[in-house]
Amino acid sequence: MLRFSVKLGWVFGLFMALGAGVFSNPVGAEEEADSILNARCGSCHAYEDGGLSRITGQRKTPEGWLMTIVRMGIMHGVEVPPEEKRFLVKYLSDTQGLAPSEAEPYRYILERQPSHVEDFPPEYFFMCARCHSGARGALQRRTKDEWLTHIHFHLGQWPTTEYQFYGRDRKWFEIATTETTDWLAENFPFESAAWNEWKGRETDVSGSWRWVARGPGVGFQHGVLTNSATGNDFYAVTSSQIMADGTVESLQGNAILYTGYEWRARLNSGSSQYLSVGTISEDANRSTGRFMVNGQDEVGLDYVAVRVRDGYSEILAVEPSYIKAGDEAAIAIHGTGLSGDVDLGLGVEVTDVVRANGSTIVVTARAAGDATLGARGISVGGTSSAADALVVYDQIAEIKVEPAYTIARVGGGGGTRPDQLALFDAVGYMDGDVRIGIMPATWTVEPFDEVAAELNDVGFAGVMDAGSGIYNPADAGMNPERPFETNNAGNLKVVGTVDDGGGAITGEGQLIVTVQRWNDPPIR
Repeated sequence: MLRFSVKLGWVFGLFMALGAGVFSNPVGAEEEADSILNARCGSCHAYEDGGLSRITGQRKTPEGWLMTIVRMGIMHGVEVPPEEKRFLVKYLSDTQGLAPSEAEPYRYILERQPSHVEDFPPEYFFMCARCHSGARGALQRRTKDEWLTHIHFHLGQWPTTEYQFYGRDRKWFEIATTETTDWLAENFPFESAAWNEWKGRETDVSGSWRWVARGPGVGFQHGVLTNSATGNDFYAVTSSQIMADGTVESLQGNAILYTGYEWRARLNSGSSQYLSVGTISEDANRSTGRFMVNGQDEVGLDYVAVRVRDGYSEILAVEPSYIKAGDEAAIAIHGTGLSGDVDLGLGVEVTDVVRANGSTIVVTARAAGDATLGARGISVGGTSSAADALVVYDQIAEIKVEPAYTIARVGGGGGTRPDQLALFDAVGYMDGDVRIGIMPATWTVEPFDEVAAELNDVGFAGVMDAGSGIYNPADAGMNPERPFETNNAGNLKVVGTVDDGGGAITGEGQLIVTVQRWNDPPIR
């Protein structure tokens, strides 16, 4: 269940806007923005080409604009009152933001997806992405002159950059101000057809939305979310959250829509607080993103939501998404507007309808021993699912641990930083590397290598919950019981064991337990 204690940690500064009242009337917003920018920024930024230098040559996500404004306060003492800060983030995101297609490849960093491994060309990685994520730069758009100025700013602000790792083995400054600048201007240009087509888009996400979600260590959840417009892209939000064990949690909160598609919400249930970061489709009827615990963003679920509307039906998820040939199992079909006969494909017979409503249909089904193996689509009353909604399998050939490699962080221990959990799934595969799905598993950890065994990393680094696949790191700080009184870091092998009646089979992954993260901006 997504029900964890809220710890102190990063909180999107962006979410300070939620519940704080609406912004000024959008009529006259440009004049108000000019007034605020001139008052707060004009003493350093010259007026040119219809706006202030530096500012007019950039486009960013809401988090990017917030980071810029906050940095001006930290580095230059610029005081921007909270209400003006909220207004500027909204205005600049709407007028100088990114189109959906520009942001889409890098949403993992906005949604705080754990364990994502970036893949950028070496020339960009070595010059930019060795200090922060590559996505942080890729979620900006600048003119060529502005990219060059940005590089000069980096070297002026952090002058040791040129002499650090991957700096001393090349003519760093020469490359940065020529080849790197050209690459950035070509790949992340200020002018784009996508933005010209998108900018100014207005979107209304009022109404009810049916959603399904899943996350490692958390499981499957679903519910209905209702948005009520309160003005200028703000929404009051209520949501039901049906847990994996069937219990129901009610949530309330606020949301804001930036740039016509960037969804940000903060929801509360008792003492628990959750954040939602996602995107709205161009037709305003679908949303995808991530729902996470505030202060523990590694604990979260990837969601898909569709607007509930008359005459529309869609199958969103089948849970579980597999059945073993020759077995009988309960299967839940989740979606919106669902009614009519359930067809699970040739060789899989529905033996009983346990319950049915427009959102969820639960059936018992039996798969014939000779049912066709592999992925298949299903249908409800003529509404068809994706082609891989249900898998029929005969035996598990392999278990893969997902993620195959990740990190956890020690924390607490009297310090200011919380620990960072690691969460795992066990995924079954048939012969031929055919994915079956996420399966219940028993979890253990072992030393990853001889050094980890010698230092007893298993005993010191933390504890694995055998049933959920959630690893809880130990306290931060020096440990006098360890050699050299080192901290509780470790290098562990994560082992997931699955037994569906055909015998136990295991999969392995790697977990590095490391130290706290001290600098944690909205875009890492």
